[in-house]
Amino acid sequence: MPAQQKKIIFCIAGVLSFACALGTAAAIGTQLWVKGTILCKTGALLVNATGQELEKFIGKIQYGLLYGERVRQCGLGGRPFQFSFFPDLLKIIPASIHVSVILFCTVLIIFALVGAGFFMFNAFGSPYETLHGPVGLYLWNFIACSCGCLIMILFSSEVKIHHLSEKIANFKEGSFIFKTHSEQFANSFWIILVCSLVQFLNTLLIRFAGFEFPFSKSKDSGTVTGAADLMY
Repeated sequence: MPAQQKKIIFCIAGVLSFACALGTAAAIGTQLWVKGTILCKTGALLVNATGQELEKFIGKIQYGLLYGERVRQCGLGGRPFQFSFFPDLLKIIPASIHVSVILFCTVLIIFALVGAGFFMFNAFGSPYETLHGPVGLYLWNFIACSCGCLIMILFSSEVKIHHLSEKIANFKEGSFIFKTHSEQFANSFWIILVCSLVQFLNTLLIRFAGFEFPFSKSKDSGTVTGAADLMY
């Protein structure tokens, strides 16, 4: 492939990696990871609410990784309540999983930025070491893509398996019991999915630029000298 086309491909991949870093950083700061509704089970049972009457006991909840908001509905109108995970909810949520999600988000941002920098370096610079060449590009994208997958797996398990929404809804509730009526992942969660797919797409762009996948070369090609192995 001509050098000019390689530069264009690397520039596109670099821009995509930088966009992933910005998107992940923006996702961390929002409360649009989960949206749902919560049912005031105690209040509904007291009046035996059914049908349209049940809607008076269904509130709303939305939250992200750092903070969120819920609207408490127990038949007397909605009462909004703001909350933050640190330090308010650490005692009732699976803190190790939640902190791991934030940590992997940070790692994703870092390696997406590193990948963007190395893409630009390969496009306009003169790479000479292995980690400055295609092997390094594969490595940074693989790490970033893996972090995105881990974020989605860990956060999904926190929400679905550990019933995070119910734990938040029942936070500091004495006489009322709340149950999750419905919940769905919101925009910020899907941004992480898109970022993971973009990192995978960057891997295909590297291959499209003419560089073999790591460890895919045959043994016959191993006769070159060590200095040549560091070049491409």
